This record gives sequence, C-alpha cells and structure tokens, in this order.
Amino acid sequence: MSQDLASRSVERFVVTGGTRLVGEVAVPGAKNSVLKLMAASLLAAGRTTLTAVPDILDVTVMSEVLVGLGAVVERDVGGGRLTIDVPEKPGFSADGELVRRIRASVAVLGPLVARCGEARVALPGGDAIGSRALDIHVNGLAKLGALVDVEGGALVARCSGRLQGASIWLDFPSVGATENLLMAGVLAKGTTVIDNAAQEPEIADLCAMLTAMGGRIDGAGSSTLVIDGVDALSPVEHRTVPDRIVAGTYAIGALMTGGDVMIRHGRAGHLGIVLEKLVQAGAEIDVLDDGFRVVGRDRPRSIDVVTLPYPGFPTDLLPQIIALEAISSGTSLITENVFDSRFVFCRELHKLGADLRTDGHHVIVRPAERLTGARVMSSDVRAGAGLVLAALVAEGETEVTDVYHIDRGYAGFVENMTALGADIRRVSDRAVA
Repeated sequence: MSQDLASRSVERFVVTGGTRLVGEVAVPGAKNSVLKLMAASLLAAGRTTLTAVPDILDVTVMSEVLVGLGAVVERDVGGGRLTIDVPEKPGFSADGELVRRIRASVAVLGPLVARCGEARVALPGGDAIGSRALDIHVNGLAKLGALVDVEGGALVARCSGRLQGASIWLDFPSVGATENLLMAGVLAKGTTVIDNAAQEPEIADLCAMLTAMGGRIDGAGSSTLVIDGVDALSPVEHRTVPDRIVAGTYAIGALMTGGDVMIRHGRAGHLGIVLEKLVQAGAEIDVLDDGFRVVGRDRPRSIDVVTLPYPGFPTDLLPQIIALEAISSGTSLITENVFDSRFVFCRELHKLGADLRTDGHHVIVRPAERLTGARVMSSDVRAGAGLVLAALVAEGETEVTDVYHIDRGYAGFVENMTALGADIRRVSDRAVA
C-alpha cells in the first residue's frame, strides 16, 4: 500500500458480471479496530506490536500520523505485523493534512491529552465542532478536566496536571467518542464511568489491549464502562480482532451471486443480526470452528433492514444490503439511523438499473428486471464495496471509479474477489507516480 492517495485516485475497477463467488477467503484484522489500537500505543513509551494488521491504505496514513508525533513505525505487510516505538515524550500536534484523510485519526486526541497534557488534532474531514460525534468527544473530555477549543481549524485540548475521573453519559453511543474517552480515562486519576457507551466488538478489542497494557477496565462489551485510572501503562503485543464488516461483505456477495463461500476467521457471533437477515433472505449458513460458510441457491427474498448501533445491523453494511435488495424478489424498506449521507450510494446504484427511491432516512427498493453495467463512482469505503457486489450480478461491464476508497478498508480486494471467481481487474488511467 505504498502508493499515495493521488495516485490511487486515478484507478478504477472493471467488473464483468455473471460469475458466482465460490471458494475460501480469509478475513484480516478489522479496520475499525486497528486504527484505534495504533492510537492507543501512544499511551505507553516503548515498543508496541500489533498483529493481524490489514494491508489497507488507512493503516498507512495512520502510521504517518504516528511518525509525525515522534513514533518509529515498522511494518511487515506480508506478515500482518506492525511495530510502533513510542518515545518518552511524544509530540502533541497531529499533522492536519493526514488527519483530514481519515476520520479515525481523531482517536489520537484522548491518548495525547492524557499522556502529554495537551493535544492538537485537525478537525477530521473538515467537520464542524457542532457535529454530533465531535460534540460528544469534546463534552466527555471536558468532564475529565480538559479545556477544549477550536484554533486554526483544529481541536485543541489542554489539561493542567492529570485528567480527573468522572461520570460521563453519552447522548449517543458513539464509537469514536467511547474510544477516545476510554483511552483518556485509563490514565486519569480516579474512576471514570462511561454510560451509554458503544458496544461494538472493536470497543471490546481496544479494552482487551488496554487491559493487557495495565489498564483497569470493567464492563467491556457492555453499555457501561468503569475505568480505574492507573499511573502508567506498558507496551504490549496484541492481535487485532477479525473484520466483521469485511466478513459481512463477502457473505452478502455469496448470497447475491448464488455462490458458496467459506469465510475464514469470520466471527459469526459478531454478525448476529446480519447473518439472521441473510438467512431470512434465503442464505444457508453453517458456523464452523474457524469461520462460517454462506451458500446462496435461489434469487434472494426481500427483507427490511434498520441500521442501529451494535448489536443492531451495522451502518457499514448498508450499501451492500441495498445492493442485495436491488436484485431480490420483492419490495424492501431500508432505514438508516446512524449516518446522514449513506444514501449518496443509491444514486450510483440507480445508474446500474436499480429501482429505488429515497425518502429522508428511508430507501424503498423494488425488484429490478435486471442490472446493467455502467460507470459508477465510489463515494466511500462501503459504497465502493456495495457497487462492486452489484456489478458482479449486472449484465455486461461495470467501471467503478475512485477505488482508493475501497483500498482504505479492504485488503487485497481484487485478488480475493478474483480467487473466488469474480471477473474483476484494476485499471490505471495513467502511470502511477
């Protein structure tokens, strides 16, 4: 993943529809976890090692963020191993251009203010501080004793002395805010209680790593986290939890194409409602010791889906499930309750012939006679994956542009899809610099 963002932006995927996905695919560590584990390494001086690290663009960008803070980062891409050597006194100002590339880089805010007493992090993706998610971060850090303000397009948090434990109620179970406050709380003086905390498996993974580093945390995986602050943490080696969103993407692809896919390392327990919905849609699913198998035999049946915080249906699988519903046998209603802009994807799916209509937080999907290849644009990581799945069942050739988004979250996507039988190739519009 050494190519830069500008180089990748001129690449596209060309997909010829009509093939089944058949075979095995291995799921790497989770994008939504590893980036936060990398941020957590800042909490302890010394050498932290992460394993099962996915070969995705976001890991490259986050590595550069950490290097800018004074860490030495070494990466064994083939072995999925990443080592982060954190200095005794890391920097506290994260590079603005890098932070704006990936929203997850705001996760360095909590560790830096807890460890250094000060943190300066650019507003990720140009978000205003009044947005729901960042507002929750700011209010929580303020309760821990930090003074947070916006200066020059960046969030600046300062604390004279040590953060102080506090009781914090989150207005919404924000994953990012839960993670930032959790990482700040482990070094705060006294006890911190986070109520209405996010419960995603990636939160539990972060808790496991922080506990191994010497943190004292109760309630991992529940809506209430109790953190007894400690004076210092130690570096560790930690294996990243498997990526449930990648696993879910391949599972939906197997059903859509009438395929038969064994998803190695996929944890069925992390995809409870997703697999239940796929069974309702007609999938046959067998849970095995090291993953699960998904078989699709007939045209998928229509299902209704509502996205919610975990353990509800994940918003990160919304585009993929809409693609599934576009070829189902009946009308379905999909409701998005987490993000406001997910339905941008629907405009692109419509170009392939999908029959759908958006109305606020809802999209009504009616069965299309057929999908037909066209040129479509990937607007984000999951939208890109959803368009590729739709292209697999569309007649003719589909071009998916802006595929650097897909590279941000799916390791070896073209290679894995090709190994499963898909007719997909990466094309560059000009020589990569």
